[in-house]
Formats: sequence, structure tokens, C-alpha cells
Amino acid sequence: MRASAQVIQQAAGISPDGFANLRFAALANVPAGSPFFPAAYHTGGEERFAIATEAADLAVNAFSWAASLAEARRRLVEAMEQHAQVICGAVAGLAGAAGLAGAAGLAGAAGLAGPRFGGIDYSLAPFPDEAVSLGTAMERLGVSALGLHGSLAAAAILAETMDRASFPRAGFSGLMLPVLEDATLARRAAEGTLGVKDMLLYSAVCGTGLDTLPLPGDANAGQLAPLLLDLAALACRLNKPLTARLMPIPGKRAGDLTGFDFAFFANSRVLALESAPLEGFLAGEERFHLQSRKA
Repeated sequence: MRASAQVIQQAAGISPDGFANLRFAALANVPAGSPFFPAAYHTGGEERFAIATEAADLAVNAFSWAASLAEARRRLVEAMEQHAQVICGAVAGLAGAAGLAGAAGLAGAAGLAGPRFGGIDYSLAPFPDEAVSLGTAMERLGVSALGLHGSLAAAAILAETMDRASFPRAGFSGLMLPVLEDATLARRAAEGTLGVKDMLLYSAVCGTGLDTLPLPGDANAGQLAPLLLDLAALACRLNKPLTARLMPIPGKRAGDLTGFDFAFFANSRVLALESAPLEGFLAGEERFHLQSRKA
């Protein structure tokens, strides 16, 4: 936690816009094998490959043309499963052409050697366009502005709907809510309805955690560490993988406009970080364990 906070603080100064932290994430309870950068890692053993999707548009489409919530959820599940079949078919084709091995009979059925197919991380990752925005999809459920009450329920409904889809799973397979990579999230953050605590709250019912959060440039490791501790506590108690890509921007204060020149970012405003260095027991070197909550 403290080491990750120090890396984030130091990396923020590599370039004037703090962009280096796009390539670093603090991980909590994240298993090996996720194909999503920068949470992907391998622990050795047999070679495997997995596929990550950028499919927030499936949720936007499903929730835009349905006559009821039930129909919207059914449409999303059907769309996910249809695209998964296409992906798995492509994997089977690769296996035949390149000697790859697969899972669940998708490839490798003929005993081919080589890297095994580890599944699909079907996280509905967005793109900075409203048509490919999870924020848009959540608002189509009926939340007037993401960040207002009702947003947590929208996130939970979306995540639980995704759980109903049948496909070979890998990694998170949940909602990705990167503030700077989602047009609607970026806009709501700029308007002030969406903040750091909101994103942490939504992590409890879905998603990958805190992603591309623009933070004040003077945020130090002592202030970043408590936020990472909160995220790790959620990951441990809920037994789910969570990550944090925090982006302190040098010279920027809370409320300042971001100024990234990057096709995969939607500019927003710097979010306030309500944090202070830990004290007392939590400031010491004592290790502790959080057992996950049992159903």
C-alpha cells in the first residue's frame, strides 16, 4: 500500500501532465491471467492467453431500445453471449492455424500443444464517446446524472446482468469505470456530481476499482495510501479483484481542468482528495488480515 502510493507520487512527476501513472496500477486481490493492462501479470507455469473486450456500447444499445428493464437486461445478456461465440470461434480458428490449446473444448480439442486459452475478460470497458460509455448506459437505466443517488443501484444492476451471461470467464468480467476514458463519467466529474468516494462506493458492487482518477498534483504518498487502504479493504472483505490507477497531475488543484492530448481520454476536472496521512495503529508497521465476508 505505502510502496504503491510512493510509486504513484514519484511517477506523477515524470511528465508535466502526470501521464506516466496510466501505466501503473495498485492491485488488490487480483489473480494472474487478467488480459487488461496494467493489471495483467503471469506467475509462471503453462503459457496462457486471454482476450479483453471494449464493449460498453453493448450496454448502451441494450438499454436504449428496450421497453422494460427486464427486456434491457435480456438484450444485454444475449448480445454478450452472441459476441462471445464469435470470439470463441476465432480462438478455435487460431488454435487450428497456430497450434494453440484451448479451454472448455473451444480449442485444443485435437490435442494441440501450445498456450492455452484462458477465457474472455468481458469487462464493459468504455471509449471517450457517449455511444461507448458505461456512464451513459447507467443513466439510460433512469439515473438523471451519474453520481446522484440511484447510481449505485444502476451499477449493481449492470454488474449482476453481466453475471447472467454464459461465456468462458477471465479477469474481472465486470464494469470498468475509468473517469478519463469515459465521456459521461468525465463530464459528471467535471460538473461535480461524481467524486472519488462515489467511485469507491461503486467498486463495492461492480467493476475494477478506481481507474484514471485525476487528482491534485500535490497529493503525497501519505494522502494516497489511505485511499489505497480503503480499496484493499473492499477487495479483501468482498473477495473481489480491485485496482487503482490514480493520476495526480502536477500543478493542478481540485476543480482545475485537465488538459490531456490523448485520443483515449476525455478531459474533465481534477477531483478533490479528502485524505490525510494515517495515524495510530494504521500508521504503524503491524500487519493485519481481513477475512472475506461469508454469505
